[in-house]
Amino acid sequence: MAIFRKPGRSDRSEPDAAVPEQLADALADLVEEAERPVGEWQVAEYRAEGGRGRALVRGVARRLGTGGRAAARGAAIGGRVLTEQLVRAAPRIPVRSLATLRAQHPGATDPEQLADLLVLGATRASGALGASVGAAAMLPVPPAMPVEIAAETFAVAAVEVKLIAELHEVYGVPATGSVTQRATAYLSAWANRRGVDATLLARPAGFAALALGAEVRPQVRRRLTRSSLRRLPSVTPLLAGAGIGATVNRRDTRRLAGEVREDLRRRRPVDVSYWDTAAG
Repeated sequence: MAIFRKPGRSDRSEPDAAVPEQLADALADLVEEAERPVGEWQVAEYRAEGGRGRALVRGVARRLGTGGRAAARGAAIGGRVLTEQLVRAAPRIPVRSLATLRAQHPGATDPEQLADLLVLGATRASGALGASVGAAAMLPVPPAMPVEIAAETFAVAAVEVKLIAELHEVYGVPATGSVTQRATAYLSAWANRRGVDATLLARPAGFAALALGAEVRPQVRRRLTRSSLRRLPSVTPLLAGAGIGATVNRRDTRRLAGEVREDLRRRRPVDVSYWDTAAG
């Protein structure tokens, strides 16, 4: 299933890693569950504080820090530290191949239908994550909100990077190179809200320079900072709530997906028969 993750590797030897493999898998499970036609999903989002969305945000928050220490580190978590953690976690995000996606969604008869299902799942998942933090802000004694916002921002970013990677699979223009190079390429695409640079797809060796280049981190940091600022209304006590958190996240993820899909539609697939080949 995962085409990013290197077999046989585990984060257990790295206790300071923000998102261990099991948490990355849990985020993937949330997305894949949300792709299924489940009734009253919108209602479920607003109850996410007691469900999987809340558990995931708490898991990330524990890695970033809790309590007073988290509040003191809030500004740093929103910038350089959070960026480094996302860069480290990106190669661990489980990304499905086109063959796996087609097997899981046999009713999708063309790339557009399959892409619609992936976007639906990602928007529902990001909505559930936003609902969990919005609801937490309404508690009598809310948790340390700087780290809660950072954790939600991180989790939603991982969901969106996964979506972008799988959309590249769906449209027949997947990134090439090593695990780290592909993950870095998709991170850059996420930060710039478009498909992977077409010149890199034409020159796979260019991925090596991208993976080692320092330009990707500032792009990711700026995007994470903007994402964090957009989430502030969901934790303002008199305006907050699960509804605002879910709505903001769904809207942003849907808009990102639209921009990336528009870019990918203009590109020629690497293999013109890729769609039929993946069905075999």
